[in-house]
Amino acid sequence: QVQLVESGGGSVQAGGSLRISCAASLYTTNTKCVGWFRQAPGKEREGVAIIYTGDGGKALYVNSVKGRFTVSRENANNTVFLQMNNLKREDTATYYCAAGRAIACMVVKDQILPDGFDYWGQGTQVTVSS
Repeated sequence: QVQLVESGGGSVQAGGSLRISCAASLYTTNTKCVGWFRQAPGKEREGVAIIYTGDGGKALYVNSVKGRFTVSRENANNTVFLQMNNLKREDTATYYCAAGRAIACMVVKDQILPDGFDYWGQGTQVTVSS
């Protein structure tokens, strides 16, 4: 059974950095990427980055985090990281990772949609204060 566990969330001041992790128990043959999503109170869940499990670890980002966030992976441990730099108050949210099928692994009109991400972690809170 696929289980995803996020860790590393916390509180940081604006301009600071934080790295969160996503450890997967396993990937299925359908898993082609791992996505990072976030959800702030009263807002819809939005995708921020994806990384392919193959394809040399290609990463894609939405514009709001491009240049500030970096997603990477450690294949030996099925772990994916999200390094977040120059954090802003609007980055405050619960961050989730999810395992996605091929149809999900893309950015379309600056959006990463949750459709096709079959397995989700429980989330980790990131709070950015001014």
